[in-house]
Amino acid sequence: MLVSHILGAKGRNVITIAPEKTLADAVRALHEHRIGALVVRTPQGKVAGILSERDIVNALSADGAAALNRAVKDYMTADVATCGEGDAVEEIMETMTNGRFRHVPVIKDGALVGIVSIGDVVKSRLEETVGEAKALKDYIGAA
Repeated sequence: MLVSHILGAKGRNVITIAPEKTLADAVRALHEHRIGALVVRTPQGKVAGILSERDIVNALSADGAAALNRAVKDYMTADVATCGEGDAVEEIMETMTNGRFRHVPVIKDGALVGIVSIGDVVKSRLEETVGEAKALKDYIGAA
């Protein structure tokens, strides 16, 4: 299965935030949209980083409540792993597991076109496994 299949099922909407916004703004956006990460985008639309719940916890641990008034760019992960629509879900799952992160922005021709979470990846793998099991049962039953 490919990343494009996941995006086809879940949609391509990505909640983003500007690097200059405050960590408090990011917390509100995460809460409002019930998500675990925000893609940080420049005014030109390029991916500048990603800000996850883990980044926020680390910021609060390091700087206390004062972190909430600082810029997202001060705490975001700037070295972002990305993928393309044609990438295999198995590869993305391995990348997420090895890198110990849960969100991967999807890039096409340099533009942000979606985001894939570990939940999306696990769901797609489960659906694929169930489909394979059903096909085997049908094959065995037809024999």
